[in-house]
Amino acid sequence: QVMLVESGGGLVQAGGSLRLACAASGRTFSGSVMGWFRQTPGKEREFVAAISPSGGVTRYADSVKGRLTISRDNAKNTVYLQMISLKPDDTAVYYCAAKYDGLTTVRPYDYTYWGQGTQVTVSS
Repeated sequence: QVMLVESGGGLVQAGGSLRLACAASGRTFSGSVMGWFRQTPGKEREFVAAISPSGGVTRYADSVKGRLTISRDNAKNTVYLQMISLKPDDTAVYYCAAKYDGLTTVRPYDYTYWGQGTQVTVSS
């Protein structure tokens, strides 16, 4: 079993920055593919970014490329999402997720373990 706990969400003005963190426990973190997803009321959960176990491969949704950066620290069992130049459209609950098949995929249902989410609100 894997437990994921997100932190770092909050209220920020458009153009501002936030860094989300997701702390993992319960299974070897360095073997996990980690992803960030987001969801707004009435919409499906959407892919934001993913990172391979070593950190050597990353993938991003087109809407966040150049503004959001995923990274990981395997020594700290933590994955991060650095967000800059935030827009009101980035407002959502952000979730981190983990899986252990080695494939850096973008579909939410590929991921086995999920955190409880952290709210990010970007005001205009």
